[in-house]
Amino acid sequence: MWWWHSALALAVAGMALSAAAQSYPSKTVRFVITYPAGGGSDFTARPIAQKLTERWGQSVVVDSRPGGSAMIGTDFVVKSPADGYTLLLSASSEMSMNVVLFKKMPYDPIRDLQPITLVGTTPPVLLAHPSLPAKTVKELVALARAKPGALSYASIGNGTPQHFAGELMKTTFNIDMVHVPYKGAAPALIDLLGGHVPIGLTAPTTAIPHIKSGRLRALAVTSAQRSGALPEVPTVAESGAPGFDIVQWYAIWVAAKTPKDIVDKIYTDISAIIQSPDYKQRQIEAGTDVVGSTAEALSNRQKIDIEKYRKIAAAAGIKPE
Repeated sequence: MWWWHSALALAVAGMALSAAAQSYPSKTVRFVITYPAGGGSDFTARPIAQKLTERWGQSVVVDSRPGGSAMIGTDFVVKSPADGYTLLLSASSEMSMNVVLFKKMPYDPIRDLQPITLVGTTPPVLLAHPSLPAKTVKELVALARAKPGALSYASIGNGTPQHFAGELMKTTFNIDMVHVPYKGAAPALIDLLGGHVPIGLTAPTTAIPHIKSGRLRALAVTSAQRSGALPEVPTVAESGAPGFDIVQWYAIWVAAKTPKDIVDKIYTDISAIIQSPDYKQRQIEAGTDVVGSTAEALSNRQKIDIEKYRKIAAAAGIKPE
């Protein structure tokens, strides 16, 4: 009769999980972001936290834990109990690029985290100072080929989506440009606006006011599709590089081994929030296109991106630290 006791034990365990999901959440939920408050992650997470608080009748608190190339906050979630009370909003940098950029990480981003859903994507935008005689990507490529190594491009830092986008442009178009990394978007934009560097790659959020004022010219976005925030700006793919696609994406995760019933509830409620018209509009205004996805699609995207960035890093000579 051992089999009967085993079946009973499994049934009891299943009922316990189901009961846990029905009562979830019964206390405050922590929503960890891995960058400082006030940035893109915060703007993406905070309205989700607010709507979840309303839906669940429990506080969902945004907890900013920046540092360590976004690994401090991610590691905190990995080491938290797998009970759904600690959510993570990550950017693609720490989920795919860091695998390529670091020899050792305190966690395995594929094994140690359970994907919930992709939230949205933000494409780097390729900018030019108005003094540069190039109004399209094709004209920029012609300039770069005429004077190899004479043009420099600014990014918001080494190992960022903007840096990888610039290096992929170099290999795709067979051009030589000098990478100038800055510590964030603000200093990169200051030098770009001043004409100290002719080309730059940054997020739409910080670039849009300067594009609209005419102080900077948008040549392209690096995503496969045009950005909802800059619909008039072509993609690099449209400009002679089919398949070109580099974006920063935001996604939600929990610790691995979180019960499936709880994972399903989190997915269902967050999906409803991010697909609402008001959330979508608010994100587009900030330069993020809301996507949404299944957990499986997010996991596949993460793995595909890791391989993509490995190839870009190898071609550009970017060595892991």
